[in-house]
Amino acid sequence: MLQLDNITLSLGDRDLLDGISTIINPGDRVGLVGPNGAGKSTLLKIIMGLQETDAGHISMAGSETLGYLPQDGVDPDFKLTVIEEVETAFKDLFDLEMEVKSVQEKLGYTDHDSKEYERLMDKYGELQTRLETSGLYTLRSEIEKVLMGLGFSEDDFHRSTSEFSGGWLMRIALAKLLLREPTYLLLDEPTNHLDIESLQWIESFLKNYEGAVIVVSHDRAFLDILTTRTLAIRQGSMSDYSGNYSFYEKKWEEERELLINAQKNQEKQLKETQEFIDRFRYKATKARQVQSRVKQLEKIERIEVEDDLASVSFRFPPPERSGQVVMKLDNITKRYGDNTVFEGLDYEIERGDKIAVVGPNGAGKSTLIRILSGNEPIQAGIRKEGHNVTTSYFAQHQAEDLDLSADPLEIMMQAGSGEKESRLRSILGSFLFTGDDVFKKVKVLSGGEKSRLALAKMLLSPANFLIFDEPTNHLDMSSKNILQQAIQQYEGTCMIVSHDRSFLDPIVNKVLEIQPGRIRTYLGNVSYFLDKKKEEAERNDEGRKTKNESSSSSTLSRKEERRLEAERRNALNKQVRPIKQKLEKVEKEIEAKENRKAEIEVLMAQTDFYDDNEKVKEVTLEYEEIKKTLTDLMYQWEDYSNRIEAVEAELG
Repeated sequence: MLQLDNITLSLGDRDLLDGISTIINPGDRVGLVGPNGAGKSTLLKIIMGLQETDAGHISMAGSETLGYLPQDGVDPDFKLTVIEEVETAFKDLFDLEMEVKSVQEKLGYTDHDSKEYERLMDKYGELQTRLETSGLYTLRSEIEKVLMGLGFSEDDFHRSTSEFSGGWLMRIALAKLLLREPTYLLLDEPTNHLDIESLQWIESFLKNYEGAVIVVSHDRAFLDILTTRTLAIRQGSMSDYSGNYSFYEKKWEEERELLINAQKNQEKQLKETQEFIDRFRYKATKARQVQSRVKQLEKIERIEVEDDLASVSFRFPPPERSGQVVMKLDNITKRYGDNTVFEGLDYEIERGDKIAVVGPNGAGKSTLIRILSGNEPIQAGIRKEGHNVTTSYFAQHQAEDLDLSADPLEIMMQAGSGEKESRLRSILGSFLFTGDDVFKKVKVLSGGEKSRLALAKMLLSPANFLIFDEPTNHLDMSSKNILQQAIQQYEGTCMIVSHDRSFLDPIVNKVLEIQPGRIRTYLGNVSYFLDKKKEEAERNDEGRKTKNESSSSSTLSRKEERRLEAERRNALNKQVRPIKQKLEKVEKEIEAKENRKAEIEVLMAQTDFYDDNEKVKEVTLEYEEIKKTLTDLMYQWEDYSNRIEAVEAELG
């Protein structure tokens, strides 16, 4: 077991970790949580021996091992290929293989009747046994399996590591770590550089991992799926909860409520005691009692309750109403050198759409949103903005455009939103700029702090089309909740590239999946999209199974095969017919509703429409009801279409 005993660390006059003790058992699935700056990453470094402490020690059994993935700062050998870099994690095994080959060579020229030959044979037998049980012979296939699970293609295996971005280098480091299979696996924000497909793969991998997993993450869905225990660091102390993040959150809210009540009672007692002291301080007859109360005050340990960021809220400024079509891409072609990302791409975004953009890294998600934002040139096609559309775009490099000589409060004031200083400070606080942090110069802020500041500044924009590229990577749970609520209440259109399912699900009504060479839209949130992908995968597996079974039935006569095939087709056609009838009915309803919607929009565009208040109310209610009905009908249409596609795929 891994034992932490009285771990203590102070930074200046602040107790970051104050006497933390706990035990981690092999097989535990632990979420290490707490607000940014609480000491989570520092504690992982202490366990790894990378950070000294003021007091306390770490102990574990001699045969147990540690493995650690930092948030950033991996340093691969850029002379190596991806496969070669991963293999460096197993240098001892490859050294063993070289030693076996060396002994083989010596045996080739040593006299078979000599004692030296006998000694070499004994050594060769011992080394060969160790090599056979080391797992080296299956290592390459395991490496390839893990790399592909993390999103690498076979073509990537023999590319130089120097060709990959920092996010992909983190995946290489993660692959090395997972393959080494340490007893205790320490992961600091492992999901930041993963797409949804890789995220699902690593969730499955870690759930079946034999060792213990200790993970720092702000991805609620990831923590809920993986962890069964939560260690929460707050104000220097650590509490242990026997459940996942949602379990911890519920328990903490209950504890916080009790703490607030206890604090109120204590404040009342302190006030009464102080009033007694002030009242009788100069009365000789009460001197002993006064002194007793003074000492009592000095000994009382004050109950402190953290500020609750959940009570902080933010609303986007109401945007001007745009046209129905916000953005239209027509026959777009985008290339980087010989690499064609999109060819003949058509896509349309309507007012009120809130779209999640998902897909494997490298498929073109960021390229697409840069095209939509007008920041990426195209080789062919037309990008057309709708009527009265104003676009605001948040990208990871947005922080580079901040004024380095200004402080966060000045940056917010320069945004020109007209908000009061107190309100701007509240917004900055929700993005972890508290106290004197608002007066630090931008040039001394970390990369993560600059990204958070750029995001806070963007939130003051009155744009009616917001585009976000991974907005949650540097936010803790509270800040993400604030941003999530703001986007939920936002009246405009937005598009978000993110892999954070719990963040996206309450926001989006569409999912745009980008795969190399194609795109596809799903009418629903990310959970709906993942369910549909799972169903499709299961249908494909069933189809392959059916095909294999039919190919193994080659002993049937041709006449019998034709009879069985006809029966199968008839049965499947019976399944398709009623679904097609329902689909046609829905299509007619959609057409009727869209025609009426268009009629109302023409009516609403007339200058005298708003003269009759009763008519305005009646027509507006009808218009909103039609929009809601159309959304429901489109869900039905997609469901029927997918069912028909599945049956037709089985047919042929």
